[in-house]
Amino acid sequence: MILFPAIDLKNGQCVRLKQGDMDQATVFNDDPAAQAAAFEQQGFQWLHVVDLDGAFAGKPMNAAAVEAILARVAFPVQLGGGIRDMATVEGWLKKGVRRVIIGTAAVRDPAFVREAAKAFPGQVAVGIDARDGYVAVEGWAETSALAADDLGRRFEDAGVAAIVYTDIARDGMLQGINWDGTIGLANALTIPVIASGGLASMADIERLCAPDAAILEGAITGRALYDGRIDPATALARVAKAGSIATI
Repeated sequence: MILFPAIDLKNGQCVRLKQGDMDQATVFNDDPAAQAAAFEQQGFQWLHVVDLDGAFAGKPMNAAAVEAILARVAFPVQLGGGIRDMATVEGWLKKGVRRVIIGTAAVRDPAFVREAAKAFPGQVAVGIDARDGYVAVEGWAETSALAADDLGRRFEDAGVAAIVYTDIARDGMLQGINWDGTIGLANALTIPVIASGGLASMADIERLCAPDAAILEGAITGRALYDGRIDPATALARVAKAGSIATI
């Protein structure tokens, strides 16, 4: 079980949004690399980074900030936002990103995901961002007619390393993760699922450690971590304890 701290990048700054609305951005740090280093020092073992501007533009827009993060920290980084062609995938992996997350292109061009997953085993994840159970694309600006679980099934045999599942209605709202939807998706697929969107408190950390959530690869925490609603040391210790119990 992995607890991923999140850094969302907008105009080179570390921000958090509400329900993916770029007009509702709160700046938490002007120095994303320093924020990444702080997370590493707190004991986190992975970092989740999203290029928000890139998600809307369809190409990397915060490359300098991402590269500064990669230069500053040693723990693995997974990156999403604006990754829609093989050149971008290969470029980020060569620069040190451990895993890229493909979102919009997974809907528009599933063959590209398959090609990338085959070319870079274990380093390609799919981001499924859902609104009322249906996949949203283009930085969540558009909702497709494709159900989240149907999209996941498209890649069951593709070698995808993980699926990052976000319930948009809960993202940044501190209302708790959609556990039923997330665990349901994980049970419907063989691909590991990471929960995202809404993790609000230590109560959610406890829920993450429940037996039925053991099927998840982990969860992403953003605003609650920045707001101090989650204590990193306590949360990491609890997740580690749950993981050790699960392996007995």
